[in-house]
Amino acid sequence: MKVLLLKEANDDGGQDPYIRELGSHGLEATLIPVLSFEFLSLPTFAEKLSHPEGYGGLIFTSPRAVEAVKLSLEQDGKSEVWKKSLREKWNAKPVYVVGNATASLVSKLGLDAEGASSGNAERLAEWICSGIPMESIVVYQKVPHPGIQRNLDSYYSEQGIPASITFFSPSGLTYSLGHIRELSGSSIDRIKFAAIGPTTARALAAQGLPVSCTAESPTPRALAAGIRTALQPHSC
Repeated sequence: MKVLLLKEANDDGGQDPYIRELGSHGLEATLIPVLSFEFLSLPTFAEKLSHPEGYGGLIFTSPRAVEAVKLSLEQDGKSEVWKKSLREKWNAKPVYVVGNATASLVSKLGLDAEGASSGNAERLAEWICSGIPMESIVVYQKVPHPGIQRNLDSYYSEQGIPASITFFSPSGLTYSLGHIRELSGSSIDRIKFAAIGPTTARALAAQGLPVSCTAESPTPRALAAGIRTALQPHSC
């Protein structure tokens, strides 16, 4: 049974863990990226990272935010300073993350992260003590992947209507749903729509689509289990 995942491929070049896990459930998964990322405010970010004394900790909300640390330090010529002193100073403070994928990348920066098991931003906010003053900086923005329509056209022409489509963010839904509706036509009612988390599930529902599956946590195992259940006869 064929399922479609609207996400980018694994960064390390190996088999994507979602494809591997879904395959173990007898599902043939295909990835189509629907988002690209443009990094913003990197010099400002590097300056803030250079002054850990001014902050009580760090919160990383996505893998791209972690990537922005590396890029900002490289562009500002502070990679060695990070290794020699800044990393240790930040490690003396709490570092919070959303999800296991983000936690894994944070560890590669040499930082010890907390909160990976929270699963999504809403739970992390509850997990962190309320009332702590926050300062946020936007270091990237999401834009439509330039190959969305071409890749979806190719998938539908070669493999037909997928049994399930999983959305990994509200932005990904926004940029791809029009193409999916056009390609699916009246057969869209046969597709089981899945969401990686509650925020994306709400975005799906707001578009009038039935949410057949919301992963209990943003992990390959949880998503695969949910899709497998949704695809069983008479499931809802």
